[in-house]
Amino acid sequence: MVTKDFKSAYKTIMDDHFPGKMKISFYDDKGEQTLFYEKVSWQIGDIMKGLRYGENPGQESALYKLINGNLHLGDVSCIQPGQYLASDIELLQSGKHPGKTNITDADNAINILRYFTDTPTTVIVKHNNPCGVAKGKNPAESYYRANMADRVAAFGGAIALNRAVDRETAELVLENYSEVIIAPDFEAGVLDMLKKKKNLRVMKIGNMKRLKEFIGKQVVDFKSLVDGGIIVQWSYVPVTKTKLDLLPAQTTYKDKEYKINRLPTEAEYEDLLFGWFVESGVTSNSVIYVKDGATVGIGTGEQDRVGVAEIARDKAYRKLADRICWGKYKIPYNVLTDRIKKEEIDEEVNIKKGGLIGCCMVSDAFFPFRDGVEVGIREGITAIVQPGGSERDFESIEACNEANVTMVYTGQRSFKH
Repeated sequence: MVTKDFKSAYKTIMDDHFPGKMKISFYDDKGEQTLFYEKVSWQIGDIMKGLRYGENPGQESALYKLINGNLHLGDVSCIQPGQYLASDIELLQSGKHPGKTNITDADNAINILRYFTDTPTTVIVKHNNPCGVAKGKNPAESYYRANMADRVAAFGGAIALNRAVDRETAELVLENYSEVIIAPDFEAGVLDMLKKKKNLRVMKIGNMKRLKEFIGKQVVDFKSLVDGGIIVQWSYVPVTKTKLDLLPAQTTYKDKEYKINRLPTEAEYEDLLFGWFVESGVTSNSVIYVKDGATVGIGTGEQDRVGVAEIARDKAYRKLADRICWGKYKIPYNVLTDRIKKEEIDEEVNIKKGGLIGCCMVSDAFFPFRDGVEVGIREGITAIVQPGGSERDFESIEACNEANVTMVYTGQRSFKH
């Protein structure tokens, strides 16, 4: 019997036959507008190579950066060429050639990170969804909180920080396995430390220092269909940026007015905005829970809203159990075999309701019925942010008022598919 080496597929560097240059033209009665792109490659050893492979080994893939042209359609303009982020990384340590998922994970981390330029913040992305996002007094604290938000899912993820990586942060990063680390810079001696992880891709993006300038900027978003067709849309931009943009929940149903009883506290406003910005990088349908500038539970890609609220809740319980276990015994909860210790952890998790007491609940679309908000209310959340617009918004308002939970509307859906 011949044994096949299935591991070798992941070590293969694909040849890609995509051309070095690409242009995309748009025509209307006013003429032609063209965007010009150039393929990206890196010098790794004695090889000039672009992406390792696509989403899976065996799929050829190429990364292109926008080098010229600008698109104006109606009142919307495409981001100017030359303002590079993930499309033009400086690869300080290659580990293995980056693949498509490494770049898209890095890109979505930056997509979220641009809203948190005033505070040291870390975003950890896995499979193009954030598994942990947190602010901190310094880079090390922000990374530690983001990693501990979901230490299990962060394994093999892409870490993005909006501050230079210092030695303290690097020491924490080295405790885990990660695929990618992205930052605007790396302090003296840090790169030598990171070399201990030979397969870690270390990416410097100097333009991250200007991330605030990318808020509100749009790009053309292409989605290819199975028959070769293409859907084109402008990229999503949140219109809610400050607490003044958050509207107290109210609606009219059968000529009766319904409105929320109380406004959020300042701390709740801060977390509601934090959660809404994180939401912009989460695959829909999604519900997330946040507290004190960190994610607590993230539910992604579910078909029904009450279901995803429950998934985020259940993840919060599991992740808290793992954090407690790791803090006490330095082993994952899933491998803990001592029944008494496990029961003690479970009891603590249940008393704390998975860490959800005092959290804010965030939904990327409206709740069609009150059962969705009730999932969070039963766990002790105190505030909710959602777009509003359901025919039965009054049910959610009533549920919140019965529990003294505040709720605000953004007036804008945040789907991401």
